[in-house]
Amino acid sequence: MLMLSAVCFCSNMSSDDDTRWLEWVTKQFESIAGEDKEIDLHEFKTALKVKESFFAERFFALFDSDQSGSISLDELLKALNLLIHGTETDKLRFLFQVYDVDGSGSIDPDELKTVLKSCLQESAISLPEEKLEALTLVLFESADQDNSGSITFEELKAELENFPEVMENLTISAANWLKPPDVDQKKPQTHRYLTRAYWQNNSRKLLFLCVYALLNLALFVCAALYHRYGGGWFMLAKGCGQCLNFNCTFVMVLMLRRCLTWIRATWVVRVLPLDQNILLHQIVGYAILFFTVVHTAAHVVNFARMSASGDFSLWEYLFTTRPGVGWVKGTASLTGVVLQLLIFLMVICSSTFVRRSGHFEVFYWTHLSYIWVWIILIIHCANFWKWFVVPGLVFLLEKIVGIAVSRMGGLYIVEVNLLPSKVTHLVIRRPQFFHFKPGDYIYINIPKIAKYEWHPFTISSAPEQSDTMWLHVRSMGQWTNRLYEYFKQPESQELHPKRLTTSLRQHRQQEKDNMFNSSDSSRGVASNEDDSIELTSFRQNGPESGAGPASESGSQGSLKPTPDEPGPAERGEALQLREIPAKFGENHRFCNIKCYVDGPYGTPTRQIFASEHAVLIGAGIGITPFASILQSIMYRYRMRKHHCPSHSWCENIKDDDMKLRKVDFIWINRDQKAFEWFVSLLTKLELEQADEEPEGRFLEMHMYMTSALSKNDMKAIGLQMALDLLAKKEKKDSITGLKTRTQPGRPRWEKVFQKLSEENKGKVHVFYCGAPSLAKAIKAQCENFGFKFYKENF
Repeated sequence: MLMLSAVCFCSNMSSDDDTRWLEWVTKQFESIAGEDKEIDLHEFKTALKVKESFFAERFFALFDSDQSGSISLDELLKALNLLIHGTETDKLRFLFQVYDVDGSGSIDPDELKTVLKSCLQESAISLPEEKLEALTLVLFESADQDNSGSITFEELKAELENFPEVMENLTISAANWLKPPDVDQKKPQTHRYLTRAYWQNNSRKLLFLCVYALLNLALFVCAALYHRYGGGWFMLAKGCGQCLNFNCTFVMVLMLRRCLTWIRATWVVRVLPLDQNILLHQIVGYAILFFTVVHTAAHVVNFARMSASGDFSLWEYLFTTRPGVGWVKGTASLTGVVLQLLIFLMVICSSTFVRRSGHFEVFYWTHLSYIWVWIILIIHCANFWKWFVVPGLVFLLEKIVGIAVSRMGGLYIVEVNLLPSKVTHLVIRRPQFFHFKPGDYIYINIPKIAKYEWHPFTISSAPEQSDTMWLHVRSMGQWTNRLYEYFKQPESQELHPKRLTTSLRQHRQQEKDNMFNSSDSSRGVASNEDDSIELTSFRQNGPESGAGPASESGSQGSLKPTPDEPGPAERGEALQLREIPAKFGENHRFCNIKCYVDGPYGTPTRQIFASEHAVLIGAGIGITPFASILQSIMYRYRMRKHHCPSHSWCENIKDDDMKLRKVDFIWINRDQKAFEWFVSLLTKLELEQADEEPEGRFLEMHMYMTSALSKNDMKAIGLQMALDLLAKKEKKDSITGLKTRTQPGRPRWEKVFQKLSEENKGKVHVFYCGAPSLAKAIKAQCENFGFKFYKENF
């Protein structure tokens, strides 16, 4: 069927491509058209896979040259030939006719408004009516050079010339308007795994895997030769068994999170691929499965041979203790069968399709079978305990420390914001002993949601925010959905205790008198109320509210108890937060929910401050580690500015903790609502750099909205021109309210990285958090440009 993939003027096509494309269009038209060899508007929309589209109707009207209400094949091919082989003026005139709805030969403001409104709908952008009118007027006034009240063809052409990207697209073939099925015409190219750049960028991981493979080979050979008296199958079983002894222990070592977090702070991080411990854990897991299958198969074959000439049958060897195989009362076969089932269950339930399909709990509970696996392995194999004893003690010590730390001090969720796209923003009172690095993550347990479940989430607040820490939780599974729905319910006594309500009322007038005027003394929290962004600010506790690092980083404070009352800590309750009067919605509330935290644990993002030019790429909720990092970076940036106020960056100041010279932050979201998660934070970061730096901005932001039609899409040309003009006029973006202009579509990574490499701000390190599919594309580009790539893993 004909498909409007993107009505755009795409990349250059040869005449042969155009011919093949027209042949394809002809065949598709004939398959859709009836006996009359024509298609009506309904069939045209069905072919384009749209229900209601202003542009589909306009294309149909322009293709229907005889105004008969249907399109013949001749009419369609004539129009398409004009777009393919026509001049720049021909293509521009077609664009003008699309905008000229009434066919009067000029475009009036109402027609332009209709077009822009349809552009917004196609791009899934929601703007108020007054903003739509502002977009219409700014574009109309810019194009209507003679102030005649209408835009002529010549005026539209002159206006388009001010936008080189649009004019470039108009000179390119339009043969991707109705896109045919993809034809495999891939040029022969070297696979990325065989390129020199890949081996250079993955040297630590590849070297580690080589050593790991050689170690397994050595263990296998030694064990097989030692048992060569039993024959080939017996040697195979014993060789795999020895590899299982090693791997069933090593798989645990890779998940010693506290030890790995500590090692990250040492020189070892430059030698071992600690950032990829999750990937290595998965590889070892699959190796265990492989060795288990081969080990079991070899024993079955060996038992079959023994049963043919012995006193026991095959089933007795496999499912009974009569043959006496094993060091604990002949239980080797039975425990082997149980181990086989448990390992298969763990591998299957830890697959991506289980973990990413909203069934994380299945993965979580089945993975706890590792305890039984280790216990049964000790019974199954006489030598396993020798491999296990030291790592097992370290693992046990980690668990004990984790339990002790999680139970120390009363942690409470003191504030909740329900954000767009079912994101739950938790504000947790932070204990004084809890220290973390930007980008670290924790495991959290909320008994009210699930008593025994622990789930990992990145801390989205900065370490300099001393009183509280933030988590942003996207609802993607059973536990996260229960969390969102729990706080979505109408307020109860527990969520909004009368003590807090009374306290807020008592201090409301006092807060009005003491409201802060400085942006450095408040923290904005984005909430979702009436489809708008509400900013709720909290004042810092203490006599000098504006002093100290906590205040400077904009941390949230707590309310001091009155002298005649016991403090919240003594009562085991959450600290009260003072509100500066602001509009509260049902999605923003205070609460007093007990929780437990295990961590923090380090991530690859700890390497950011050792970079010279850091590129932070977050996809969707993948922004959470970078929210913490950006706040911490700007805090340190202000400290540098304080020491060297006359320069954008002080190269002569020695700072082992931060070598950054430039930071580029790229945030990719599917829809407009998602930007509300951190818009107040990003606004604050922009205000930090209100004045242009002599050497350019230290922090540059790049926002992308993938649902919006890209600039090379004809349906979006007018809208993108209007958004550009209005952004220059109002000095802020109409989609997010930030000064940074939101770019439509997906980033063109090759172009983005080319620009980054030309800035010459030092060695570029790219840090990514988001969907694995996008990570592959970004990593491939990093290899092409020689950038170091880091990916966030849990």
